[in-house]
Amino acid sequence: MTEEQKRSLIEQSWDMHALVEASYLKNSATLSTHDNPTGHHDWLEKQRLLLADMALHLFQTSLEPEPMELDKLRNNLHAILTISDQFLPDAKLDRAKDHLY
Repeated sequence: MTEEQKRSLIEQSWDMHALVEASYLKNSATLSTHDNPTGHHDWLEKQRLLLADMALHLFQTSLEPEPMELDKLRNNLHAILTISDQFLPDAKLDRAKDHLY
């Protein structure tokens, strides 16, 4: 993949990021709504949007034509593992997070 193609994909990803982030910010769910039956769904939906946001950041970090910024990569992965832990509680993702830094 050429640097120009990478830059183009990164540029396009900012449009996706803006849509995902706007939806995330519109969702009024909070952790305190997590425990009630209707709020639980809203909270998980908000977390899915946050996961998509972080995945886009990982995408951007991965395609950056410059040398990989390892701290940025670690931060991207840490965020993704933290959010994913809610969806995969038995996967022991905390163990993987412990080895990132």
